[in-house]
Amino acid sequence: MTPSHSATHSPSYSPSHSPSYSPSRTPSPDRPSPTPSRSASARPSPTPSNATTPPRTGDWPGPGNTGVPAGVALKRSDSLVITKDGTVIDGLDVYGDITVDADNVTIRNTRVRGQRDYWGILQREGHSGLTVEDVEVFGNGKVRTQFGILNQGKMITIRRVDIHTISNGICTEQGVVEDSYLHDPKYYSGDHTDMIMSTSAPAKGTQLVIRNNTVINTLDQTGAIALFQDFGVIRDVTVEGNLLAGGGWALYAGAGTKGTSSNVKVIDNVFSRQVWPKGGHAGPVAYWDHEGSGNVWQGNIWEDGGVVDPGKS
Repeated sequence: MTPSHSATHSPSYSPSHSPSYSPSRTPSPDRPSPTPSRSASARPSPTPSNATTPPRTGDWPGPGNTGVPAGVALKRSDSLVITKDGTVIDGLDVYGDITVDADNVTIRNTRVRGQRDYWGILQREGHSGLTVEDVEVFGNGKVRTQFGILNQGKMITIRRVDIHTISNGICTEQGVVEDSYLHDPKYYSGDHTDMIMSTSAPAKGTQLVIRNNTVINTLDQTGAIALFQDFGVIRDVTVEGNLLAGGGWALYAGAGTKGTSSNVKVIDNVFSRQVWPKGGHAGPVAYWDHEGSGNVWQGNIWEDGGVVDPGKS
């Protein structure tokens, strides 16, 4: 999963910031191979927590509190390859991609207009510590940008990011994704489309935390959040306090053919019916390992406060 490409630097498009689904401010309440099986009939039927959590109040991440803050002046840039540790990128309008071949890089207050077939931002294998905050990443809607943010390295922190008009929003096995708005993916023939995706276990000594995001897949496949066993057994993942809607299933919860997932905590998320009546086109959640060691399903509700039961998807 290490594509190479020659950048072009003459796109002539502007970002679309008119999502087809906008999060309620006060809620009542081509992906890399191999491709995992996604048959709905294959999912286990766990027993959920009986606790009912009241719908959260306050602002969900959306166009007003993610991406480049209002009033920030941006300077145009072509694609960038970062090779110096500790580099800070601030205030750029990047017509192309940003490839990070260094440690502890920060990208902030920046707009990234992703390249054809590849990514907006990439942290390469062997590197760690990338922070992406107050950034917008998108494709042009005519040719595919496959990933908004692709992490092949170790730790990454993503916060207050607006990602849209891409095939896959974020792909990472470890790190923190928080306070971000992922929405309105673009389908291209043959794609599987996920907004936040993990394809294996996190690196030793790390975990993946996905919290307080608005994650809206306006298509009928694949997921809003997808924990897949493409390359290893899912473990040490927390999905907490997110607003989820759309895709085939709004949440693929980590079960698969390579083994039983463990220490997967799905807590206090709100599932919306505003894209599909069932949350996702087929239902709210699939592939939950109810017998996995340390797995927790707790406080997950519909916008009206009803309990989301992963055994009745």
